Amino acid sequence: MYGLARALQRAAAPGRAGRLSAPRRGGGGARARPWGWGLALGLALGVKVPAGCEADGGQEAEAKGNPLPPPRGFGAAIERSRDLLRRIKDEAGIPGILVGVSVDGKEVWSEGLGYADVENRVLCKPETIMRIASISKCLTMMAVAKLWEEGKLDLDAPVQKYVPEFPEKVYEGEKVAITTRLLVSHLSGIRHYEKDITKVKEEKEKASRAFKLTKPYQDKEQKEKEGKGIEKTDSLKPRKEHEGEVKSQNSKPGRRDKEFEQEEYYLKEKFESVIESLKIFKNDPLFFKPGSQFLYSTYGFTLLSAVVERVSGQKFTDYMLKMFRDLDMLSTVLDDNEAMIYNRARCYVYNKKGRLVNAPYVDNSYKWAGGGFLSSVGDLLKFGNALLYSYQAGQFKNTNGKLLPGYLKPDTVAMMWTPVPKTEVSWDRDGKYAMAWAVVEKKQQYGCCRQQRHYASHTGGAVGASSVLLILPEELDSEAIDTGIVAPPRGNR
Repeated sequence: MYGLARALQRAAAPGRAGRLSAPRRGGGGARARPWGWGLALGLALGVKVPAGCEADGGQEAEAKGNPLPPPRGFGAAIERSRDLLRRIKDEAGIPGILVGVSVDGKEVWSEGLGYADVENRVLCKPETIMRIASISKCLTMMAVAKLWEEGKLDLDAPVQKYVPEFPEKVYEGEKVAITTRLLVSHLSGIRHYEKDITKVKEEKEKASRAFKLTKPYQDKEQKEKEGKGIEKTDSLKPRKEHEGEVKSQNSKPGRRDKEFEQEEYYLKEKFESVIESLKIFKNDPLFFKPGSQFLYSTYGFTLLSAVVERVSGQKFTDYMLKMFRDLDMLSTVLDDNEAMIYNRARCYVYNKKGRLVNAPYVDNSYKWAGGGFLSSVGDLLKFGNALLYSYQAGQFKNTNGKLLPGYLKPDTVAMMWTPVPKTEVSWDRDGKYAMAWAVVEKKQQYGCCRQQRHYASHTGGAVGASSVLLILPEELDSEAIDTGIVAPPRGNR
């Protein structure tokens, strides 16, 4: 997934954002690893899509094997990206992929490849709605940030201030505090799907040892590839497995990620409230002292949803759906099995024989906040644009009051996108985890060598789907900002 996100980032022009979804391979039987990809990659150059290049027209032409001409100025980038997606789709055996790209607030490319419903030959199209998995964490973080801005939520108060149903914790005989700030950066010590603390610690130690052993070789390899004196990168850094990532784009049948072996990943119980879903993990011991280590935890976001519910005075799901309406994300809804959701894609997995089968039934009501929403590429582009606008709005001068405020304040988004110490990101070797986002900071170590752009991203992996959302802010020119020649958002989603 990392490779695909970076490839699409390179294929587009400066200032982008995006999202991707499709079905996954792995495992056997009901525990087979799902394949489901939906990509929302947004670019921002402020161009108009020519007549005849609208999403529906492009999909119809694609179905006939003759795609319509792409928007002016992006033809080559779109063709390269489309070719890449087709090759990945064929290599990994993916039934359907969605891609969306926005540049400077304008959607310049949205398309579906393959099928949203294989049995009934329903094609993927931009309106198709898929599971976005852990990108749900980014949506939940938006709600947390809004409540914090309004002065209703203290990020550093113990969660028991808002959710007394969650018991106070003790680690190695010492009373410890879990705060909202620790939850959003996965530093709380709350477990993920694996219950055995010994296994988790062994995996972390094993990954650490492997990294130390391979570091000299990867440095040598990097120099050979990029030339003498080039910046060192952790290209071979071991990657930890969790819901927000995909182990391999071309995993073969019979290979399973550990997360997809966990029984709780396939829960079928319907929880009537987020408070009720706390019973799954609230009495389990912490895996480490809060704030001392990073451990990706979707359950941490289940607790976070309870905090949002109490602080807002509304049901978590009601508050989120209202926020989606405010953001004009009308296709973003709960992954509710009973509801009639038009344009919803089917979910698929590969069994141990390598055959495509329907994904097992799951109920995601225990993790709305961390992996329980459905969305379209268009809605995720709107979400990315809203964040990028909020991030940049305060930088523009001499606008004569013509700019509306962003949904969040610029400083709030900057806080969300500031890397947090002791965190790590498995899907991006250059990144650190921030507040529900992975962030890569701008850096150039040597002249005339690799330049590392600043961007934020998140991936997601669910039963029958996986996803990528990437926001690449444009490096704004000071003269343009001061004179008001351009307006936000500037960059890609």
